[in-house]
Amino acid sequence: MLRKKAGPERRSGCPLNASVEILGDRWSLLIIRDMMLRGFRTYKEFLGSYERIATNILADRLQKLIAHGIITTGRDSSDGRKLIYSLTPKGIDLAPVLTEMVLWAAAHEDTANQALVREMRKDKEQFILAIRQRWADTTQAANGNASGKLKPSADFRQIGRALRPGTSLRSQRLGDVHARGARRGQH
Repeated sequence: MLRKKAGPERRSGCPLNASVEILGDRWSLLIIRDMMLRGFRTYKEFLGSYERIATNILADRLQKLIAHGIITTGRDSSDGRKLIYSLTPKGIDLAPVLTEMVLWAAAHEDTANQALVREMRKDKEQFILAIRQRWADTTQAANGNASGKLKPSADFRQIGRALRPGTSLRSQRLGDVHARGARRGQH
């Protein structure tokens, strides 16, 4: 039987409390989202995210995620000064949790990126499997690829169509808001 690592002192032994203490701030979840769905691996990529995280908060959250074993770092083989962030097996196990959170928010709030939500709803298990496959491919490529160049798997390219690569999240969000307004007769 696997023994769990002794973690930091917690307010209680409740599993939900442990989850909240590790992932309870929005920035940690958004970093994990960007790693899973957008393939972000560098500090600069995280800084370019739609939500505009401050540099000091990003550095702090990355360190916390590393300390909790959610992500790990390695040096970029083409530029040894650059760190590459990767999800650990513990981190990729959050894929179903984040998927459920997206679906819950889409069901109860006015949210953007409805193409992604439709893709998740269509076949949630396949969506999560594709996320896991991309992670496995990326991990394998990072371990065996001296150039450091990573290619997303074919399954993830299918998911990527729902993410509309080549457009910013802001333009996607504005397009989704416009479409919802048009359906409601507001535009």
